[in-house]
Amino acid sequence: MTSLPLVFDAPRRALPPRHLADLDPAERRAAVGELGLPGFRADQLARHYFGRFTADVEQMTDLPAAARDALRPLLPQLVTPVLEQACDDGTTRKTLWKGHDGTRAESVLMGYPDRATVCVSSQAGCGMACPFCATGQGGLERNMSTGEIVEQVRQAAAAARDGALGTPARLSNVVFMGMGEPLANYKRVVAAVRRITSPAPDGLGISARGVTVSTVGLVPAIDKLAAEGLPVTLAVSLHTPDDELRDTLVPVNNRWKVDEVLDAARRYATTTGRRVSIEYALIRDVNDHAWRADLLGKKLAQRIGKHRVHVNLIPLNPTPGSEWDASPRPVQDEFVRRVQAAGVACTVRDTRGREIAAACGQLAATGA
Repeated sequence: MTSLPLVFDAPRRALPPRHLADLDPAERRAAVGELGLPGFRADQLARHYFGRFTADVEQMTDLPAAARDALRPLLPQLVTPVLEQACDDGTTRKTLWKGHDGTRAESVLMGYPDRATVCVSSQAGCGMACPFCATGQGGLERNMSTGEIVEQVRQAAAAARDGALGTPARLSNVVFMGMGEPLANYKRVVAAVRRITSPAPDGLGISARGVTVSTVGLVPAIDKLAAEGLPVTLAVSLHTPDDELRDTLVPVNNRWKVDEVLDAARRYATTTGRRVSIEYALIRDVNDHAWRADLLGKKLAQRIGKHRVHVNLIPLNPTPGSEWDASPRPVQDEFVRRVQAAGVACTVRDTRGREIAAACGQLAATGA
């Protein structure tokens, strides 16, 4: 196996038109002023969009018709659903979105007894080139705008509220684990997190503790995120504790080695007070060896701290034609036992959506 080239900068393709969700409260008032309207109209518009999940100005009947027409340019349609699929008795719903330029991205809305979670994309495609990931196989098309990211969350919140998961539910969790490397689109992702977590009418009002931002290990960006004052959970897609294998499985490891990534995770946990999640896709005969479980537990305990880290073991969701496959259940159970023996919490992620191509990037790759 050979390492693949990394793409940190997205191709220079035009982002979609400016949207209300791209703007902070001061920018919204300025934008409304440019349209010849008083500043309080910005607050009214935000209450509809963030508080009521409404993006159609015609439904904003407390606004005069002339104001609705004037404000329409601040709510352009950024993402259009192309395909929607459901499984798990309707509690898992995957949406394939099309952007203004035809780029595709995916989100997954999942209902649980105690919460509703949406997994969103931050890029159209991904430049990290992890060979077992469907998105990584397709390469990077472009970054998504802040508005496009927030729109995935707003529409998921509206769908959950309206009973799309079977019964009405409040969206409580947002995970940046869809298509793309969130920290490679740093500025827009952080802005999206602020819109998602700010109280209405400035944002969607979801607790920052319900937001998880994943990364393959962009060390400088991890340190930058720690200083943002956003107590979100950091999830590090590690997938193996040794540099020799990780150089191939996660090619960014050629730039920042395992120990550097774990040290950055420790700094994040220390700064934010938030426990770090270690994502580990278990792949048959590749990274599921007993000695790797032992090494993983040892490194995490030493470099981050037993009580500041949690391992999220992910049974691999194979992609069509891939050489990669999930580990057998006995191997998975032994891996969990060995990590836990090091004093590190380790659980297996609930597997959702195998029958609807829910491994990230699979749906977009179908060309639907």
